[in-house]
Amino acid sequence: MSYMLLIIETTGQRQERGRAAGEQVYERMLRFTADLQERGLLEASNSLASTDRAVRLQLREGRQHLVDGPFAEAKEMVGGFFLLNCKSKAEALAIAASCPAAEWATVEVRGVGPCYE
Repeated sequence: MSYMLLIIETTGQRQERGRAAGEQVYERMLRFTADLQERGLLEASNSLASTDRAVRLQLREGRQHLVDGPFAEAKEMVGGFFLLNCKSKAEALAIAASCPAAEWATVEVRGVGPCYE
């Protein structure tokens, strides 16, 4: 079964950490990713750019509404994801617990499924 690990970061955390510490954190995440890949559990993963470079889009009554980031009301952002192929939710949770990002962010574990369930 597929599970998504969403890395939920506090907005502004990357800037506070600084480049050198950020590069160290990123290296740890790359090693974690390589381990998942070697174990045949990884379907996809990536880091996401900060919300200050994001754009939100809505379609209402046939018209597009765009809002450029940063988003004042946002206290958290999705900083990255891992799409895993696991045997169970318990396995996905164990992997989430071993993710380095759990030390500075929240790792949300969600099963992949249709939006009507």
